[in-house]
Order: sequence, then structure tokens, then C-alpha cells
Amino acid sequence: MKPIIHPSLFLLLIVLSTALSFTACNREKKAGSEAVQTAPDISIFAVNTTMAVQGQIRDYLALSGDIVSGTTVDTFSDVAGKITRLYVSIGQRVSRNQAIAEVDPSRPGMNYLPGVARAPIAGTIVALPAQVGMTISQSLPLARIAGGNALELRVYVAERFISKIALRQPCEITLDAYPGELFRGSVVEISPVVDPASRTMEVKINVENRNAQLKSGMFAKVKIVTERKDRIVKLPAGALVQRFGKTYVFTAETDPRDPAFRVARQKVVVPGILVDGVAEIQEGLAPDEEVIIRGQTLLEDGSRINVIDRVAPLSDTN
Repeated sequence: MKPIIHPSLFLLLIVLSTALSFTACNREKKAGSEAVQTAPDISIFAVNTTMAVQGQIRDYLALSGDIVSGTTVDTFSDVAGKITRLYVSIGQRVSRNQAIAEVDPSRPGMNYLPGVARAPIAGTIVALPAQVGMTISQSLPLARIAGGNALELRVYVAERFISKIALRQPCEITLDAYPGELFRGSVVEISPVVDPASRTMEVKINVENRNAQLKSGMFAKVKIVTERKDRIVKLPAGALVQRFGKTYVFTAETDPRDPAFRVARQKVVVPGILVDGVAEIQEGLAPDEEVIIRGQTLLEDGSRINVIDRVAPLSDTN
């Protein structure tokens, strides 16, 4: 005879079985979730790099000014009177003692032989204030002569930069009239006084006038090289990171724990002069180290990286 199970007892068994199955399922899901959460979450940062190089860096002052004749002499007449003849014109080359103008000193009732004003030096006529028919005195210049091809560039240096200027400093000169061409010169004269109105000091720079390309009166831009360092380590200034009062760079190196990956290494450096986006590194970095120049702001020492671009290194000359 089969045992008879009460209906309410049968229902209770079904409920208990369902509850046990649900609890076991929840435990499996929780265990799986904990396994996912405990798995290591490693971030990989995309970066650009370049190589630190050893070379030259130069600091400079960028100024502008006018090109003028290095030697300029005015021509005067020995007598007062009326100009009756001009022998020259502007731009003409003259030799020493060449006739410039004829001046008649005659007055009513008194006739004299005309006097001839002559060039005191050889050069080029750059100004000719004298005109035929003009009455002049001995103190009025007849012509202005620029001697030879010597030219100077006159610039004015702000008072705060005076300590950086010295005689014979090399200069690089450019002009809009000759785009792409570089002219050279050097500091030849420094004014002993500062203009109290403008707080500037006049500096004269000689200019190499090859092929007589440059003319007096031209406007020029000049870089006066105030400091030059050779065989220093340099890199793009954008690679430097400032944190907690210190300056860092990040280098890209192979992960010693897994050579298949690369990591960033944080290095404290001592920067030197900064010129045109190029920074000198005095301490903390060697030449030919691969330095991260983009994407380094969020990095920490040991961060895993992916180098997506290697930028060509700087030239060894600046």
C-alpha cells in the first residue's frame, strides 16, 4: 500500500526546493561578480615621444632698427653765396676732392670768382639739400656723403636687458626685402648713457653688406646672441612637467616585469635656459633617452604606455 502525502506537505517541499535552488544561483553569481571586481584594472596611456639630444643652444635678444651708413660726412662751402651749379645727384658715387657744387660769392657792386665745394671723402651721395639758386652760408651743408659700403644697424635696448649686451656679440639680421636670407654682424658700439625718456640704450651693429644688397634706410630685425652653450642636453620644452615645486620628465622604458609592454619612468631634472620652445637640461637626463613629449600630464611613475608616434629629435644646433 503506497504512502499518502498530504497536499500541504507536498506544497511545502516544492517551496523549499525552489528557495534552495535560488540561493545557490545567487551565490554563484556573487562569486562570479567578486572574481570580476578583483581582476586587476590596468590603464594604458597613449603618448608621443622623442629623443633627448646633445648639442648647442643660444639665448638671444630680438630687436629691430634702421640700417644707416657707418661713415657719414657733410660737405660745406668755403664761401657764402648763391649756388650756381650742382655737379652730383643723389645715389652717385664720388671720389675724394671731386667737385660737388659751385658757389658764387658775388654781391651787388662786387664780383668774385665762383668757389667750388669738394667732397671731403669718397663715397655715395645720400642727401643733397643744396639746390641751384639757393643762397647759403658756410654752416649750411651742401651734400651728405656715406663713405664706402660700410653699414650699421642702430637698435635700442630696454634698460632691463642692458646687462646682457657686450661688444663683439654675434648678430643675425633679417630683412623683409630679402626673405629667407640671413645677414651677419656684431655689436661694435654701446652707448655709455641711457635715454631717460625712453629708458633705452643705443647699440650699433656692423652689417656684412655682401653684393651691396643692403641700403641705408632699410628696416631690419636682429637677434643679438647673448649666451651660447655647447654640448648640452636639450629637448622640447613641452616635455617638462611641474609638480609640487619640482620639474620632471617622463621617459619611455621597457617594463622589467613584462618586456612585451612599456612603462613611463618619472625623472627629476634641473632645467637651464629656455629658447624658442627648446629647454636645456642641466641635470637628471642623458642624451639619447626617449622622452615623452605628449600625453604625459596624467602619468605616474610606472604607468603603462603605448607609443603611438615618435617625433624627430631636435637639431644639434639651435
